[in-house]
Amino acid sequence: MESPANPGLSPIPTSGLPDFPTSGLPQYLKKGDKIAIVCPAKKLSNPMTDAVALLQSWGLEVILGETVAASYHQFAGDDELRAKDMQRFIDDDSVKAIIAARGGYGTVRMIDKVDFTYFAKNPKWLVGFSDITVLHTHLFANYGMQTIHGQMPVNIPDASARSLNTLRKALFGEELTYEFTSHTANRTGDSNGLLIGGNLSLLVAVSGSVSDINYTGKVLFIEDVGEYLYSIDRMLRCLDRAGKLKNLAGLVVGGFTDVKDNDIPFGQTVPEIIMDIVQQYNYPVCFNFPAGHIPDNCSLILGRNVTLSVGEQHSLLKFI
Repeated sequence: MESPANPGLSPIPTSGLPDFPTSGLPQYLKKGDKIAIVCPAKKLSNPMTDAVALLQSWGLEVILGETVAASYHQFAGDDELRAKDMQRFIDDDSVKAIIAARGGYGTVRMIDKVDFTYFAKNPKWLVGFSDITVLHTHLFANYGMQTIHGQMPVNIPDASARSLNTLRKALFGEELTYEFTSHTANRTGDSNGLLIGGNLSLLVAVSGSVSDINYTGKVLFIEDVGEYLYSIDRMLRCLDRAGKLKNLAGLVVGGFTDVKDNDIPFGQTVPEIIMDIVQQYNYPVCFNFPAGHIPDNCSLILGRNVTLSVGEQHSLLKFI
């Protein structure tokens, strides 16, 4: 279920955050705006033809960064080039949004080379998922910035029509509400809070760094791909031992795809692993949210306040 358009941008609640200015938030896009495609991580193997055509069909002017065609080992250029490409579009007032072409690995190698001072005062939408979680957490932790966890250009040829439409809605300011069938492992309940999260592996990777987040009172979203069951268990226990899962307002679990097991089976499914770890807490938990490394990777506005209602039959996530 998708909600009607909302022409305004709700301020970020600042409870539990540093005193961020609420006047410097990303502006929604309008037809004629410029959007830049960059590669802060792994290099591309195919041209961005489909992505450019889609963004242009939304009335946007598309600019390709130097990293889109760059190559350095497995990366889209060396760390300095990837940082410079990001910096270029951060500092360019004519560019209203930046979308990462793909994830992979590499954002953590270049993020400390980027100066976000101007971006903090003149924010624009940043879009991506997977390895781009590093940017999501960094911008929220340091500047209270809202960013979009959503489809990237490399995924567009295989993406569902719904997921692409939710990306357009998020960029252009149409409020998003998701209603979906409840999973049998869910823990029912109602809550609200700022939505944080992203790829589980990257959340663990930034833990304890300048890009780490205060999880208290937040609704946490997690997803991952290609991990072993034991590794998922270990990463979640790492977060829990750090006190990050104790005081959540809610937990939203997206796709855990291409999960692997050892010759000696781990013995638990992903929902069983998660519920075993958070069983001692009382917040609502919902599984099978349509986001992650799946074709139906629906957009989430990280840093935005949400209400979460997990029922026996249906669950609802609504952005406020």
